[in-house]
Amino acid sequence: MILDRIALLLVIIGAFNWGSIGLFQFDLVAFIFGGQGALLSRIVYTLVALAGIWCVSLLFRSREESSVM
Repeated sequence: MILDRIALLLVIIGAFNWGSIGLFQFDLVAFIFGGQGALLSRIVYTLVALAGIWCVSLLFRSREESSVM
């Protein structure tokens, strides 16, 4: 399902961002989009959060359902 792949991609982006914050104290999303309070940064953070919530559903799907779609 295309939505699953998009969500997974956004979660990976979020993981890289959190990794850069943890290791280097550098917020890549804030750097690219003009600070943590910038509208575009907040949109990206929100999309990553929604993608993470969507990916929780992947844990509860059976393999057969996932492979059929």
